[in-house]
Amino acid sequence: MHPRYDDNLTPLTTLPRFRRSDDERGGKTTPVSSQPIEVSAPATSPETVAVSAESQSSDEDYSQLQKQLYVVTLVISGVVCASLGVFYSRDVALNYLIGALVGTVYLKMMARDVARLGRTKARLGNGRIALFIGLMVVATQVQQLQILPTFFGFMTYKVAILVYVLLTTFAPDLNSSRQPVNR
Repeated sequence: MHPRYDDNLTPLTTLPRFRRSDDERGGKTTPVSSQPIEVSAPATSPETVAVSAESQSSDEDYSQLQKQLYVVTLVISGVVCASLGVFYSRDVALNYLIGALVGTVYLKMMARDVARLGRTKARLGNGRIALFIGLMVVATQVQQLQILPTFFGFMTYKVAILVYVLLTTFAPDLNSSRQPVNR
């Protein structure tokens, strides 16, 4: 069923119909007023300010967590790379270092996706998995790269997360800069 329009009406002078069923059943439709409606901004309540301060505090905590994870990842990567250079060979150490650097980039991409998580509805993680797959493809195709040291280097960020969790669980005094949130 097509809506019926009078010949003298233009789209600018027609009023919107909110319920199609009223017109189709022969019921009465009420005209909509063309006067502007004033909308005032809601008053800021103390609860809104508290939520905003808590949100800002959690953002600061999150950025501090990111920095700590990057530092722990780079320290572990440096120690393991140096150890591999001493006990194995320079090639194995460089393969591990390549994987660790790509793993750090992966960690940064993951942190960016987590920060965007509640703000957008886009799918997350497609670029990250492509980064890992690309690293493994390059490691299998380039003759100088070895798969296992590169893979273990990539997984260093997971070791850093595990170390951070163990430190905050068993030695909370070392992390005294974070204040617990009372809820």
